[in-house]
Amino acid sequence: MIPKVFSVILSGLSFRLDQTALPMHPELFASPNLMIRLFGYYVPRITLIRGLLDFPLFCGAFYLGVLIRFGGTLPEDIKSADMFVTGVIFGAIMSLSVMSVGIYRGNAYNRDQGFVLRLSLACVIGSGLLAQLLFLFPSLTVGRGVGVLAILFAFVGVLLLREIVIRVADPSTRKRRVLVVGAGAEARQVAELLERRPGLGFIAVGYAPLSDCRPVIAPEKLLVSGGSLLDLAITHRVDEVVVAANDNRQVLPMGELLDCRMNGFPIFDLFTFFERELALVKVDLLTPALFTLSETGFRAGLTGLYGKRLFDLVVASILLVMAAPVMLVVGFASLIESRGKDPILYHQARVGLGGKTFRIHKFRSMRTNAEGDGKPRWACSNDPRITRLGVFLRLTRLDEIPQLFNVLKGEMSLVGPRPERPEFVEQLSAAIPFYMERHRVKPGLTGWAQLNYPYGSGVEDAKCKLEFDLYYVKHASIMFDFVILVQTVEVVLFAKGAR
Repeated sequence: MIPKVFSVILSGLSFRLDQTALPMHPELFASPNLMIRLFGYYVPRITLIRGLLDFPLFCGAFYLGVLIRFGGTLPEDIKSADMFVTGVIFGAIMSLSVMSVGIYRGNAYNRDQGFVLRLSLACVIGSGLLAQLLFLFPSLTVGRGVGVLAILFAFVGVLLLREIVIRVADPSTRKRRVLVVGAGAEARQVAELLERRPGLGFIAVGYAPLSDCRPVIAPEKLLVSGGSLLDLAITHRVDEVVVAANDNRQVLPMGELLDCRMNGFPIFDLFTFFERELALVKVDLLTPALFTLSETGFRAGLTGLYGKRLFDLVVASILLVMAAPVMLVVGFASLIESRGKDPILYHQARVGLGGKTFRIHKFRSMRTNAEGDGKPRWACSNDPRITRLGVFLRLTRLDEIPQLFNVLKGEMSLVGPRPERPEFVEQLSAAIPFYMERHRVKPGLTGWAQLNYPYGSGVEDAKCKLEFDLYYVKHASIMFDFVILVQTVEVVLFAKGAR
């Protein structure tokens, strides 16, 4: 069982916890898969605990490296206060590095070989950032010897902590127990989700059919008894109840649901349940009323909008300065490949904020006559139109760098839905409900869909990506942008979704 001190720490933090995610009955407090709403979106409680444990571990690794490097006694020219500040900086750098390689995402934490590889990569990234920091601020109390020891101790410490967490709080052994009210087509979506993704943080203890609905769930999964929903919830030690009615006209046992709620069992509708578990907005369940009457999301305000613009300007300027040498190399390589005959940059119309079109800038990665017949085409795997240099540019995402100028001009943001061509937008908006809602925010260099879904090249893929884009539209914030940017490092390093 996770020590009770973590519950006290989590409950005392200043950020807002989603009240509906915290039940009154105490059993759920032991569940690592409890979802906590942090900075506008849900994260598993165990992920937050890992982050809270890793940061002091990194700081401790730095202090241990200092003590061993200097034989247990600090030199007179090193002040304790300076060492404390440097230790906190080291902890922050390593925490960001670990987050950037996706250690906290999905099942990476539980895969031995993958975890060690990602942790090693995080240490390399952390070492590089630390070296740059020392170059800019040589007065920091970190030498090469201290840095190497601190990185080594951090690596070993995270491995040991991981083993402890897996043994003490392995989320796979403490999944939330969910009672699904309904056994029709909507409830079947929950059953199919569990079949496709058994590693999610919940299990369905059963499905309670409604009186006016023909069950489509396997008979062995149905919970049929003479008792009430509250009796079922207590008998099966349920953590929460999910209402999966086929539509709003279906008669719900409101009295029984109220009994469950008043006895401490959280009640979720299916739309909110999917949003929380999968970090997406389920388009098939979406109605204008659900968006309009939603309690959470859509709270950027003027401060958030101006703050996002300032964030975009500062970060894009820094990235352009850092990427300038790379852009020169790519430009020369493009000229060499085409023998100076073809342009280096590629400009194309895309749809942006409010449905307005703008010209996006990219390094050219395809032949100049890629669409000689004038018909727009989706990029596909092993696309013959891509040049040899273009394959490398797309794999490393270097072709996207010129879009930083779009960000500076205000046509794009660093984070947002990827902008599509007008021809595709017309096609997709006619085929997919609510597709145009993704243009409520500026398009971005990277986005929530890019982190969670591979490259798409058709209507069905566009629909799946839209569900993540709408989730971002609903929960957009500067902190969410920052998290997405950090985690985009993993997408680039592991060439996810490149085509």
